[in-house]
Amino acid sequence: MIPRLRALTTAWTAVVPVVAVVLLVLTWGRDLPGVVVALVTLVLAGAVLAAVHHAEVVAHRVGEPYGSLVLAVAVTIIEVALIVTLMIDGGDKTSTLARDTVFAAVMITCNGVVGLSLLVAALRHRTAVFNPEGTGAALATVATLATLSLVLPTFTTSKPGPEFSTAQLTFAALSSLALYGLFVATQTVRHRDYFLPLTRQGEVITADDHAAAPTARTALISVGLLGLALVGVVGLAKGVSPTIESGVESAGLHHAVVGVIIALLVLLPETIAALRAARRDRVQTSLNLALGSSMASIGLTIPAVALASVWLSGPLVLGLGAVHMVLLALTVVVASLTVAPGRATPLQGGVHLVLFAAYLELAINP
Repeated sequence: MIPRLRALTTAWTAVVPVVAVVLLVLTWGRDLPGVVVALVTLVLAGAVLAAVHHAEVVAHRVGEPYGSLVLAVAVTIIEVALIVTLMIDGGDKTSTLARDTVFAAVMITCNGVVGLSLLVAALRHRTAVFNPEGTGAALATVATLATLSLVLPTFTTSKPGPEFSTAQLTFAALSSLALYGLFVATQTVRHRDYFLPLTRQGEVITADDHAAAPTARTALISVGLLGLALVGVVGLAKGVSPTIESGVESAGLHHAVVGVIIALLVLLPETIAALRAARRDRVQTSLNLALGSSMASIGLTIPAVALASVWLSGPLVLGLGAVHMVLLALTVVVASLTVAPGRATPLQGGVHLVLFAAYLELAINP
């Protein structure tokens, strides 16, 4: 019975990504009626679950921290493509889309995903255990990238409004790439042990012992299906974005809510993967996914939109408003206090979730 269930699981996770891409091709650039939107949403949810499955297969094969890096970078690259595509199609009304989506990704990962992971792990295992050295380095990189790219444009004077001048935008883009590249080298080569899960006694777990690693062939197939699933997720999300935008407008909500919804859809695979890792008491893997996604979102999106701004006719607004800067500062302070001990209780998870809830509330009612 169990082998049959495993075969069924493997079958649907292989079929759904292909179906998602086929549906994407059939619906791309068309106005979708309500029935088709419902079908697209259903396939989108299936593609998210399939992406999580294949990401876990790849992660199990290559081990940590490479596994979480694979999912973070894959999702972010396609997220960047989605943002740039929407900005090209949307004109002036999408001038803040990159800022809204990137900031939403930071809040979702640093408060939503981190808070849920810590809460799940602490409730299940009394305390959540992780490596403060690696997590602290990741948090410092996220804070620096967010400040350089999203806070400074509000205060610079070379160009009116919360925008960078060409020279400033170039510097921010190059700095983002350099910091992200330096972090990846630190995470995967020089100090890889700082980003590996820990036991209750604080010892590094170098390998998972709960199941045999998949074969190289299985991992390669999962890499291909992961790519298809992510293309399907982001492409179908773009297909339903007009429905999302019209729903946001008809509800009288701020346009920034569109960026929040896009970020929630795109980051759903990483969120599910992080929660599964937390349930298995691999909190460091959860934090690698959360902070790595936040870092990749800034470190890859800002250079991409900086390059795209060469042919974009409208303005590129990156600077945050006062309310969002307060939320970002509070997030950095609270996350620093959470990371420092290397252990967390349900209280820390709850604090991060309250910050995430405050962000959502202020996005809906600014």
